[in-house]
Amino acid sequence: MPQAANSISIIIPVLNEASTINKLLAHLCEKSTVEQISEIIVVDGHSQDNTAERVKQFASTSTIAIQLIQSQRGRAKQMNTGAKASVGSVLYFLHADSYPPENFDSLIISQIKKQHLAGCFKMKFDSNHWWLALVGWATRFNWSACRGGDQSLFITKALFNEIGGFDPEYFIYEDQILINQLYKRKQFVVIQHWIITSARLYQKKGVWRLQYHFLMIYLKKWLGASADDIYHYYEKHI
Repeated sequence: MPQAANSISIIIPVLNEASTINKLLAHLCEKSTVEQISEIIVVDGHSQDNTAERVKQFASTSTIAIQLIQSQRGRAKQMNTGAKASVGSVLYFLHADSYPPENFDSLIISQIKKQHLAGCFKMKFDSNHWWLALVGWATRFNWSACRGGDQSLFITKALFNEIGGFDPEYFIYEDQILINQLYKRKQFVVIQHWIITSARLYQKKGVWRLQYHFLMIYLKKWLGASADDIYHYYEKHI
């Protein structure tokens, strides 16, 4: 199927997001234009709740085409699966609890036209905790250490395929690996508009405890830990 020029395929990996997915889909439809969004692809890692039914229900009345596809569990695998099924020339990877700004599609296309072929939005949490506010404030800077999947990621499909997509061996940290590749190519921009992401995991686990474990994961990767070692640590502590 031919790609739509300067049109965006939004790819959302989900697992048991029945309580939130329709809110996100409605937000995406309200904050963008049909002309610039080829489709929204929800990639379900075999949820055990009624996520799939919620998506199908929303899709039946949506002004934007919505695909629901199944994939092996794991964000990297799910996002790669969504990318293979997409028709847009620009891929926009989005977590199920992150809400991009008004006219996010136009903001992305504007950067593509400037030959900025990959990037994200600056991010803030839906929380008043001072540490999370500081973390969000730091995302405005175009430094690889300030990046993360919650900030979303846009990338041209051609560049994504050239890099080889997300490393499917990684259940977590897959976004940072791809982003590091983009920084090596000096091909990354931070759009200075806010994406809002949920602090639900911090609220559930505790801010300092979760931040400590994220730091340990970063250090383990830096010290050469395997994808399995990192995943087992994540499963045990997070």
